Amino acid sequence: MQRMDALILAGGENKRIPLLKGFLETRDGKILEVSIRRLRKVFKRIILSTNSPEHYYYLGLPMVGDTIQVRGPMTGIFSALSLPDVSEVFVTACDMPDINGILIRYIADRWTCEYDAAVPVFNNEPQPLFGVYARSLVREMEEALHHEKRSLWRFLRDCNVLYIQEADVRKIDPDGRSFVNINTMLDFEKETGGKTCLV
Repeated sequence: MQRMDALILAGGENKRIPLLKGFLETRDGKILEVSIRRLRKVFKRIILSTNSPEHYYYLGLPMVGDTIQVRGPMTGIFSALSLPDVSEVFVTACDMPDINGILIRYIADRWTCEYDAAVPVFNNEPQPLFGVYARSLVREMEEALHHEKRSLWRFLRDCNVLYIQEADVRKIDPDGRSFVNINTMLDFEKETGGKTCLV
């Protein structure tokens, strides 16, 4: 088991989907619950980042809300890394329906404290919502957020990042299914073949 924590970001706005994306049903179950099952095989503790804890109490996970009123995934990561007993987190999002447990373990196993983050590359681009972030980034993240600089991709350009090369990623996840996220109901039906009941 990894000593670092896992962090699931569940704080995004659902402007294009009329319900919480993590509760969309796939063939294997709700996206969020499937992700939790896969993460539990690698990490002892999973933290949920959310500003609506009432929806997630039933999961029995520790939760953290945004400590800075700036929307975006960086705020969720910053808030988790600010917890006194968290040194690094493996980050994923609640709307990623097919995260690969073997790839998660591969990335986490290559993490060392000499880096600020470990992020895989796919289609020649970093995938910042599927990687490791260290407490060493807290001060820089706080400064970026106070200046409304919310882009993780841009933020990482000035950090000491271990990039997991695309060739290595594709050996485990050839189609990059781990990096697919659901933004619309069309995405949901296309990527998962799932259906939603709003009753």
